[in-house]
Amino acid sequence: MNTVKTVRELRAAVARARGEGKRIGFVPTMGNLHSGHVALITKATQRVDFVVASIFVNPLQFGAGEDLDKYPRTLAADQEKLLQAGCHLLFAPSVEEMYPEGTAGQTRVSVPQLSEGLCGASRPGHFEGVATVVSKLFNMVQPDLAIFGQKDFQQLAVIKSLVHDLNMPIQIIGEPTVRAADGLALSSRNGFLSEEQRAVAPIVYRTLSSIAEAIKQGDRDFPALISAQIQQLEAAGLRPDYLEIRHGQTLRPATAQDRDLVILVAAFLGTTRLIDNLHLNLDATA
Repeated sequence: MNTVKTVRELRAAVARARGEGKRIGFVPTMGNLHSGHVALITKATQRVDFVVASIFVNPLQFGAGEDLDKYPRTLAADQEKLLQAGCHLLFAPSVEEMYPEGTAGQTRVSVPQLSEGLCGASRPGHFEGVATVVSKLFNMVQPDLAIFGQKDFQQLAVIKSLVHDLNMPIQIIGEPTVRAADGLALSSRNGFLSEEQRAVAPIVYRTLSSIAEAIKQGDRDFPALISAQIQQLEAAGLRPDYLEIRHGQTLRPATAQDRDLVILVAAFLGTTRLIDNLHLNLDATA
């Protein structure tokens, strides 16, 4: 696996692979890789001939007071994981390489509606930062397909929308969330949890599962379901940011008649913000 740090080197390496008739797959990350990221690389190796990963902690998607400065940077360990997973090329640019003119005057990409509410409400500007950096990376790599984890469900919806709306010839694949044995969704931010907090954290997924099971059993009183589970989260010591039931495709607030649902949660455990979701297709589970 080669590691490059400039757009020129990246494009040259991808051009060589294309010249050999290879299909290009892309997995963008912010590093501090875990088994969830490795699963995305593995999936890419099964679908294409040449896999590109990126590691870039994007300042545009962090708001004031968020954890940009303390976000873990573990490049050497990440390179080893990528190598073992079969990645062919790692793009690890600096902020200056990605934003040579600085971020203040950077052209921004905005995806309306899907970016609103949920994480978009609590993290103003976050999805504009995500959409902007992903658009730049897509233009740099020009992959045939790109793979993202479904843990960031709203982010995945935003990326699918921008690719569709901007006519990018890229297939977007969402891969199921990878979980620890106790159900906690794997996340780089889990490393911020204390031992005691880590023992409590699986209640986030249990909350989603409880709501999903009630819905499958015919309960359509969504506000009552949400209210009861918020109380459970608070009783366990978490501070819920949101817990909502949305339509699984449009992300609009769900109605009792909807059959394609996604239950989404964000909650603080100490200073760590945990997010998770559970996609529920009632027609598929009937």
